[in-house]
Amino acid sequence: MGSRLVPALLIALLVIVHAQLWVGRGSITSVNSMQRKLSEQALKNAQAQADNDRLAAEVKDLREGLEMVEEKARQELGMVKPNEIFVQIAR
Repeated sequence: MGSRLVPALLIALLVIVHAQLWVGRGSITSVNSMQRKLSEQALKNAQAQADNDRLAAEVKDLREGLEMVEEKARQELGMVKPNEIFVQIAR
């Protein structure tokens, strides 16, 4: 009886492990599904990062663009901000 118990126990353990591999929480189908979701999320993250970079570049251009407009207005048109005194030096 004892000689048949060990192989039966090992076969039962093998069946349990095999069932977990195909049906359980860490099954092959579950892992494939999670890998597919992970790759989709990585693609979405890359697209969002590209959008963020584009928007950051636009913000930078707008900020620098306003400074350029202000500089031209001061030099060419003699415009001043409130509470500033404009002094022109003739050469």
